[in-house]
Amino acid sequence: MQYVTLNTGTRMPILGFGVYQIPPEQTEQAVGEALAAGYRLLDTAAAYGNEEAVGRAIKNSGIAREDLFVTTKLWVQDAPAQANTIGTFETSLARLGLEYVDLYLMHQPYGDVYGQWRAMEAVHRDGRAKAIGVANFAPDRLLDLLLNNEVTPAVDQIETHPFFQRGADHALMREHGVQHQSWGGFAEGKNHLFTHPVLAAIGDQHGKSVAQVVLRWLVQRDIVTIPKSVRAERMAENIDVFDFVLTGDEMAEIAALDTGTTLFFDHRDPEMVAWLAARRLES
Repeated sequence: MQYVTLNTGTRMPILGFGVYQIPPEQTEQAVGEALAAGYRLLDTAAAYGNEEAVGRAIKNSGIAREDLFVTTKLWVQDAPAQANTIGTFETSLARLGLEYVDLYLMHQPYGDVYGQWRAMEAVHRDGRAKAIGVANFAPDRLLDLLLNNEVTPAVDQIETHPFFQRGADHALMREHGVQHQSWGGFAEGKNHLFTHPVLAAIGDQHGKSVAQVVLRWLVQRDIVTIPKSVRAERMAENIDVFDFVLTGDEMAEIAALDTGTTLFFDHRDPEMVAWLAARRLES
């Protein structure tokens, strides 16, 4: 496994296992199989509704806690955001059955972002969140947050895949010591990703699948990625990307696929802002 070092000094696996959209009743088995396949980075969120199942899989794995890197995420909080954030964080810890998480992310750039961030700084200071970061923050929102707070986010997890490569975001994060992490690395198969002729041809050159080519492309850009699967054989395939290297020409071919726009939804779309900012999770 390859690692990146966060601005806290914490080492984070560059390739992990995400559980977004895995139903809670399937999550424990999926995470158990992922751990058996060698994954040590697990990514969940309060909004996914499966933190408890992730926690059970961790407990039953027999793997030492210090050998795992566990991420969960904070949803948009009602005012007073600072107090509610602490309570929500503690609920996530209880659901996971853990004394600390390795990374706690603000899931959306909405609501009282500053109040939420100050509370996250507090759980970082007391050691219950070894690192804190954000998700879905555009460059301007990220820069505003890091320039006006004590703790610089360790990570920004954003939509990143061959059709939306986030070059400007990546450059800004590098400049300020923020680790770029991808969600949606396979674009959920949109634009015929898994049969795309450019990606398939590169895969053929290396005896690898399109999925492995995409993951290798992310790894070579120093972007942390968290592919999801409920199939053990696919989990094993996805983690098997450290025995080949894409050439400069192949990286350039993939770079040419960038459309510069989201394939899912725009966090600056007023309708999406209103929907996400108003959504609340059941406690």
